[in-house]
This record gives sequence, structure tokens and C-alpha cells, in this order.
Amino acid sequence: MFGILKLIVWILVILVAAYFAMGYSGYQVNWDYFKESKKACEQRIKECSESLIRKGIDNVKCDFVCVDRNLIIKKK
Repeated sequence: MFGILKLIVWILVILVAAYFAMGYSGYQVNWDYFKESKKACEQRIKECSESLIRKGIDNVKCDFVCVDRNLIIKKK
């Protein structure tokens, strides 16, 4: 039990250090990215479902990747 608690503390220390190191090197975490991109992702899924209804399963070309990793951590 003590080993698990110790591991969790080490992971938290590493994450906090990485967060401050990113800030020092000119990067920041975009905490609102998922809220902002939710509407666009929902729209893409809606268009894909409409395309599925019109074209059928064989001819559908859907892109379900809604997260752009470059925008989660961005340069200041």
C-alpha cells in the first residue's frame, strides 16, 4: 500500500515539474481545447452519419479523429 502511494506521489511530482518546464520553455497547455473543439467534432460526426445514410456502408469515407495534438500543447 505504501509503495502505491509513493508511486502516485512521484508521478504527481513529475507531472508538476513537466508543467513548469513547459511554461519555462515557452509552451502552455490549452485547457479549453476540448470544450472549443466539441462543436466541430459533433458536426463532423453528424456529416458522417448523413453520408452513411446516403451512400451506404461500402462508400462512406469518415474521419473520426477529432483531436489535433498540436493544439492541446501550444507555443505561447
